[in-house]
Amino acid sequence: MAPPTPHPHIVVHAPALDGSRRVTAGDTVLGIASHLDDVVEILRMADLDRIEVEESDFVEWQGGGPEDWPGLSERDED
Repeated sequence: MAPPTPHPHIVVHAPALDGSRRVTAGDTVLGIASHLDDVVEILRMADLDRIEVEESDFVEWQGGGPEDWPGLSERDED
């Protein structure tokens, strides 16, 4: 029986000036997220949708956690 495939280490990088956050798995850029739902969708499209984005040890949040999206509230006021 083959050992289970480990999940890749996912990094949600610190927010850019526009508030977006790059999402990577190792050296691979999976996508750019503007809010938490984007992170969930990016992981779904990478067939990693079994990962609990907000609570998983496989996801490293840099520059703030899943609730930190600087610039998002400013765009909502437009």
